[in-house]
Amino acid sequence: MRLFGFLKRKDTRDVKRKELPEDVKRVVEILKRVRDPETDLNIVDEGLVYGVTIEGKKAQIFLFMARSTPECHFCQMMAINVQRRILRDIINVLKQEGFNKVEVYNEIGLLLEEG
Repeated sequence: MRLFGFLKRKDTRDVKRKELPEDVKRVVEILKRVRDPETDLNIVDEGLVYGVTIEGKKAQIFLFMARSTPECHFCQMMAINVQRRILRDIINVLKQEGFNKVEVYNEIGLLLEEG
């Protein structure tokens, strides 16, 4: 084995990828309508969504909402306002699509918002 052989990309052409359930795919597509007001990117492509659970008309969304500058109090307030808007938009867009209950959690499993 070469010194950096472990960095070599593995051949994944024959590996079958696990398909997402149709209801999860649908919710991911719906969540692409929610945009981060700071970057104007949708939250799926931005990498904020890392989990989706669907049980009938109940949706649980798991987000990665890390603070980038914890020492800056002004930045924290901006981040809180951005986070609130994203949470509100997630709940609104899923409610419009017929979900009765929407729960949004952060990266450590704390409930951030429900509607």
